[in-house]
Amino acid sequence: MAKIDLSLILACYNEGSTFEESVKKIVSVLKKLKKSWEIIFVEDKSQDETKQTVKKLTLQIPNSRVIYHDKNQGRGKSVSDGIKAAKGKICGYLDVDLEVSADYISIFIDEIKKGTDMAIGKRFYEGGFKSLPRFLASKIYSLAVNLLLGISISDTEAGYKFFKRARILPLLSKIKSRGWFWDTEICARAYLGRLKIGEVPVLFVRHPDKKSTVRLIPDSIDYVKNLVKFRSKLNQVSKA
Repeated sequence: MAKIDLSLILACYNEGSTFEESVKKIVSVLKKLKKSWEIIFVEDKSQDETKQTVKKLTLQIPNSRVIYHDKNQGRGKSVSDGIKAAKGKICGYLDVDLEVSADYISIFIDEIKKGTDMAIGKRFYEGGFKSLPRFLASKIYSLAVNLLLGISISDTEAGYKFFKRARILPLLSKIKSRGWFWDTEICARAYLGRLKIGEVPVLFVRHPDKKSTVRLIPDSIDYVKNLVKFRSKLNQVSKA
């Protein structure tokens, strides 16, 4: 079996009309790498045409495969399943809508090769009023994470993270969240587990033609509930 340097996980759920073009952009970036790679699609029981598009793409991309969920399980569970199935020494994921460009992939790989166990995107937002609510929600949540959990990570929720697979794999069985809070929990457990974490500045550009699956107000409330719940178990996590 040929060695794979990078496994890129694409968690897919109701990705809409921009999905196929985004994947083509990602493949174009991967082809420029002087490394072997694979794409692992994790299709999380979409209600639109995403599943059919994934089937078509896996036929077009030789070094790709797909995991199908028989019911919707959440973005976190999708990423976890992809990491477990990965063959690369380095594995990572990015949000397939590419509101953070695929061009950062090589920078994240370099960050891991420098010796970090986990590279996390640190989002900077394109100017404009439309980005303001998301910017403020992100900053307030980051402050809450730092205060309640005592971890100095600027942006736990960025959907752009790369890992040294052997180091992150043992943490997956400990993570309870299957949804969006998975990002906070993997960061917290990695930090408390004394993994070496690097942050990579990335530009976030909102795509008005893409309907986000993030619901800012209800998801923010859910985040806070999960954060408080996780904080109550912090002593147990630290001991573990």
